[in-house]
Amino acid sequence: MVRLKHIHFIGIGGISMSGLALYLKERGYTVSGSDVSENEQVCRLENYGVKIYIGHREENVEGAELVVFNSAISPDNCELLAAARKAVPLVSRVELLAEIMRGFPYSIGVAGSHGKTTATAMCMHALFNSCENVTAHIGGEDARFGNFYSGGDKFFVTEACEFKKNFLKLEPSVAILLNCDKDHLDCYEDEEELNAAFVNFAARAKTRIVNADDAVAARVPDAITFALNDRTADFVAEDLRSHAGKYAFTVSERGEKGVRIRLNVYGKHNVYNALAAFAVGRYYRFEPRLLAQGLEQFTGILRRFERLGKFAGAEFIADYAHHPREITAVLASAREVCAGRLFVVFQPHTYSRTKLLFDDFLKVLCDVENLVVYKTYAAREYFDSAGSAYTLAQNLPNALYAESIKELQFYLKPVLSPGDMVLFLGAGDIYCAAKLLLKQLTE
Repeated sequence: MVRLKHIHFIGIGGISMSGLALYLKERGYTVSGSDVSENEQVCRLENYGVKIYIGHREENVEGAELVVFNSAISPDNCELLAAARKAVPLVSRVELLAEIMRGFPYSIGVAGSHGKTTATAMCMHALFNSCENVTAHIGGEDARFGNFYSGGDKFFVTEACEFKKNFLKLEPSVAILLNCDKDHLDCYEDEEELNAAFVNFAARAKTRIVNADDAVAARVPDAITFALNDRTADFVAEDLRSHAGKYAFTVSERGEKGVRIRLNVYGKHNVYNALAAFAVGRYYRFEPRLLAQGLEQFTGILRRFERLGKFAGAEFIADYAHHPREITAVLASAREVCAGRLFVVFQPHTYSRTKLLFDDFLKVLCDVENLVVYKTYAAREYFDSAGSAYTLAQNLPNALYAESIKELQFYLKPVLSPGDMVLFLGAGDIYCAAKLLLKQLTE
């Protein structure tokens, strides 16, 4: 890539794509990109001097010497076809990410069905507090570092996503495997192939750091381990205490009790993410005290139990959870801190996921007393009634179905009172809907 000058991104507004675009812009490349609509990432890139096109058109790739596309881009995208006709080299998002990783002596790839965005950000905080020479590519908006931070050329921390087996194209120095759960089964033949891909990803790295409490992650050979339950793991969280939903624990490192860490994010599941980040730092021989301080400075990712505001004394919370296991963890955190009644608005993400995990969603949501299922976020998919939000709601006797913000307003406005909590769950546009709903209610 050294001899290239102009790089164009198709779908530049994505959280990962925008981070990679910013990385190249900071290194002197001319960067342009297109997307179907504006968002915060697009506006940020424009402020950095990146040429942005709203809408996909053939002429957008004019002058580009390399075109980058992500997994969501259709093969018949006009810009993709125009680049191919002009013989402009095409690389996928993950291929570009792999090339960037190779430029760092120490790279950390964080994989797992759940928690990888938070764990990636925690790694960044822990390492940055220890040496500062860290660059991070995060699949979400960290409260301090955003989705991308350029802090040096020694360490590189990134998410490693299993969608379409993308992470098998990465070769990190250290691979973290947080957990394995059935998801993205539209990209894999079955659950066993998915599990094998996770194990394969971790095994390809020189050093592997895995969750010993997870049955699949525990298969990875010759690994550094962390756990809450397996007392034989290299790093174990002991003496757990919850303070209004935020956990503190003491790290036992290979049998010796060490520093105490007090997390500033909600949920017991985040103890696993913190242990993974701590283990990385100790592998690189950083001081436990500095690593603990870095983890305590982490205050969260946008859309991860994010407080949006209040209406009628009720707290509005948004969380990215869109998989049954993630929903279970977030519900546990919410119930721990909610003083009144808990209301849940859940938006299914893709028809295929809802269809493949239908029974799991029913099991997780059946005990939620005040539940609204919001219209499906289709993403890249076409309508499928068997995996629709309406079908899911019909099979939950305690659920209402809503298709609009106005319907949410009619339901919530008369019933909320001080101490209640409204939890908005999903990886689609439910986040924007929640913020707009809150704005309309408070106005």
